[in-house]
Amino acid sequence: MSRSAFVTGAAGFVGLSLVRELLAQGWRVTALLRESSTREDLAGLDIELRAGDITDPASLATAVPRGVDCVFHVAASTNTWSRHNALQTRVNVDGTRNVVEAAIAAGAARLVHTSSFSVWGFQDGLLDETRPWRERDGWINYIRSKRLGEQIVKRAAQEGRINATLCNPAHILGPGDRRNWARMIRLVDAGTLPGVPPGGGAFADVREVARAHIAAAERGRSGENYLLGGEDMDFFDLVATTGVILGKPTPARPTAAWLMRVSARLAAARAALSGQQPSLTPEAVAMMTHHVRCDSSKARRELGYRTTPVRTLLEDSCTWLRGKGLIS
Repeated sequence: MSRSAFVTGAAGFVGLSLVRELLAQGWRVTALLRESSTREDLAGLDIELRAGDITDPASLATAVPRGVDCVFHVAASTNTWSRHNALQTRVNVDGTRNVVEAAIAAGAARLVHTSSFSVWGFQDGLLDETRPWRERDGWINYIRSKRLGEQIVKRAAQEGRINATLCNPAHILGPGDRRNWARMIRLVDAGTLPGVPPGGGAFADVREVARAHIAAAERGRSGENYLLGGEDMDFFDLVATTGVILGKPTPARPTAAWLMRVSARLAAARAALSGQQPSLTPEAVAMMTHHVRCDSSKARRELGYRTTPVRTLLEDSCTWLRGKGLIS
């Protein structure tokens, strides 16, 4: 008998890849979609769509199938503008609590929560799952809200209310991305990339992240985190490699961190007057000017997690974007 999955955030980059992999492995998939979610990339997939929102407990109560084998909670807000912090907290904290409670009420056998490597803050050295959180980085609401969401999942697991595992991907690349690193690729293609931040980090293959989520549902330990990293690379080298693949020029050197911080403060001040979202925020600059290295040995050992060279990931991303007509 095939296993059943309920997926939040199915229309997003990671969620879409997860849905495709679940189907490839023979799972029956029910996906939660907001009314505003795009359905273009889900078209033609053999899944059941249910309308709802993770911030609306009533919609979750009717959407989560009774006795589902695993709830995959992928939906999240990646906002970095302080004006939207309240909404982000409602999604990443209250929404996670709602999903956990709905999964328990539906008698779900497992819960796999998509978190992020950023919840530990900007760590020096090699990050692994045993590191304590850096509380001083909690001024960034994305980090703080994802961390609080994790605590909700862990508490439910520790109390024995549900078998729950947490996946913490690093930077994610691969086909299916329309908004994240795809934005950098499109700017390079258009010749309009304004600069390159001086940070860097580990890069994960979205397809391997999806497979790790399924492995976490099958054999991940309850209450445990699994870092999903990959090849480590400076953002400057990432952009330069993209330029080589596309045959387009890229900046000759990274932009100084201090200059990015000044630009972000000025942009934030203008946004406070105009009400329009700035192209750069202090929170985004903080996240782009640090270099966090990840140790994925636990995920490799327990989940069979694998990594892909960054060059291959960029090539696959460019091929997908070109097929969608999003780059030349």
